[in-house]
Amino acid sequence: MPRLPLPPAARIALTAAVAALGTLAFHAASLPLPFLFGPMFACLLSALVGLPLRGFGQVSVAGRTILGVAVGASITPAVLARLPEMAVSIALVPVFIAVIGAVGVPFFRRVWGFDGATAYYAAMPGGLQDMVIFGIEAGGDARALSLIHATRVLFIVTLAPILLTQLYGSSLSNPIGVPASDLPLAEMALMAAAAWIGWKGGERIGLFGASILGPMIVTAALSLSGLIHARPPAEAILAAQFLIGCGIGVHFVGVTMRELGRDVAAGAAYVVVLAALAAAVSSLVRWLDLAEGVDAFLAFAPGGQAEMTVLAIVAGADLGYVIAHHLTRIVLVITGAPVVAGIRRRAGPRD
Repeated sequence: MPRLPLPPAARIALTAAVAALGTLAFHAASLPLPFLFGPMFACLLSALVGLPLRGFGQVSVAGRTILGVAVGASITPAVLARLPEMAVSIALVPVFIAVIGAVGVPFFRRVWGFDGATAYYAAMPGGLQDMVIFGIEAGGDARALSLIHATRVLFIVTLAPILLTQLYGSSLSNPIGVPASDLPLAEMALMAAAAWIGWKGGERIGLFGASILGPMIVTAALSLSGLIHARPPAEAILAAQFLIGCGIGVHFVGVTMRELGRDVAAGAAYVVVLAALAAAVSSLVRWLDLAEGVDAFLAFAPGGQAEMTVLAIVAGADLGYVIAHHLTRIVLVITGAPVVAGIRRRAGPRD
């Protein structure tokens, strides 16, 4: 007799339980970032063995607003005064993206045999949801794009801490924030309001990445006005890590052997290509003495903005420098994607 499918609420509860067990296991083993990696690997393994996990929907999106507030709180007058110092380094970002496209599109098109639209949007290091949406509009394979980008984020988030500790000597033990009990209630209320207003206001005006960029913009205004002086409490940032870890893992629910052998394998292989390109650019930045090693590494690591924010915080990196580069990358990729899609449509099918 076939098993009845679990209702959505039961699948969400199962996901929460699996993620909590993963967090406890990583914490007990004294592994780094247990609230991020514990849920991520527990949900990943559970998804691969066929457990019917389900993401947390809008709760996960709300978790990303915490990181938007954390970034916004780090934007101070002192950071703005340093923007001219970052100009040369930021100017390398469009060159970096152009090289990624020149290498990545043929990689997916000729090596792995994807159609042109899928190859382009798989190669671009933008947000997962954005690249899938634009890819669908351009006629690409939505499932392949989702798995390729989820694999990219999974591998980069996994490898980055190893490289930070082994190559740069980072302990990844920088305090993520002070406890909620040590922050003024009025300031935490302002943070919560900034998160909500930035998120929903950003969605209303069509701001891409509204859940992070909206709260970041509102909180930055409060920070520059002297109304906010700290990042969100440690408990909130840990909750954001937990939700991000779950979100990465559940992307692999329902993956088939065929998809593992093509889409996931292509995404994993592409990480090697991206890593080589990112290493070259970050080495150039270091050679030009534009940034410290950890800052340059995280600024050009082609991971997700939320995940790189978490790593920048725990590594004690210059958060303003790192986020300025990731924002530039995301803005260029997101704004350029519809332009490329329009050019492709006018040019007609090539596959």
